[in-house]
Amino acid sequence: MSGTCRWYCAAVKPPGQSGSRTPYIIGIGLDDLKTKMARITSKKPEAPAAETVEKTIGGDKNGGKRVVPTIKASRYYPAEDVRQPKKSRKSPKPASLRSTITPGTVLILLAGRFRGKRVVFLKQLESGLLLVTGPYKINGVPLRRVNQAYVIATSTKLDLEGFTVDQKFNDAYFTKVAAKGSRSAEEEFFEDGKPKAKEPLPASRSADQKEADKAVLAAVKKTENLSKYLKSSWGLSKGQYPHQLVF
Repeated sequence: MSGTCRWYCAAVKPPGQSGSRTPYIIGIGLDDLKTKMARITSKKPEAPAAETVEKTIGGDKNGGKRVVPTIKASRYYPAEDVRQPKKSRKSPKPASLRSTITPGTVLILLAGRFRGKRVVFLKQLESGLLLVTGPYKINGVPLRRVNQAYVIATSTKLDLEGFTVDQKFNDAYFTKVAAKGSRSAEEEFFEDGKPKAKEPLPASRSADQKEADKAVLAAVKKTENLSKYLKSSWGLSKGQYPHQLVF
């Protein structure tokens, strides 16, 4: 076809017909299409409709005019008041660190998997949680976060002067990777209810643990029997009360 096509063709079904009948072809001129598009784009946005309108009211005692809403309110309303959630203007802030907890302080864990264990406090994270370590070589407690509400601060303290915790040990370091998905029913059937195999610990985590514990272990060796103290577990015997003990 020579020249530029000035028509657009479209298949349209005849009015009043449906099904798989053969449609007929209509043509739209390019100039007409451009004119129509220009007319659409040149239209100014309509101003928003007024919420109220003033109407003339008959009768001598009716005031003559009255302001009436353009959209009438719904005649339905709930029989009982719907409770609206209270909007809180408070923003969560991390808890301030207790004065008895300083870097190097030995803490006693009161909850969690390692409750009763003695650990060494390293620093407070942005979330307000405490970063502690066993060290792992002494009592098996790895680097982990704990809430200061569930620890007892003791008077024992390690000298960690000159030691700074690496910035990579933050809250994001301890977040778990989302699971890919649950196992299929077929896999669970053939495994006969066996627990899911544990994923091996990454080598980078083991290296980070050794790096963080290096300075702590050196400080522990300076004090006699401190290694045995950290290795032992804490607990209350019959007739003992924590508020009467000195830690």
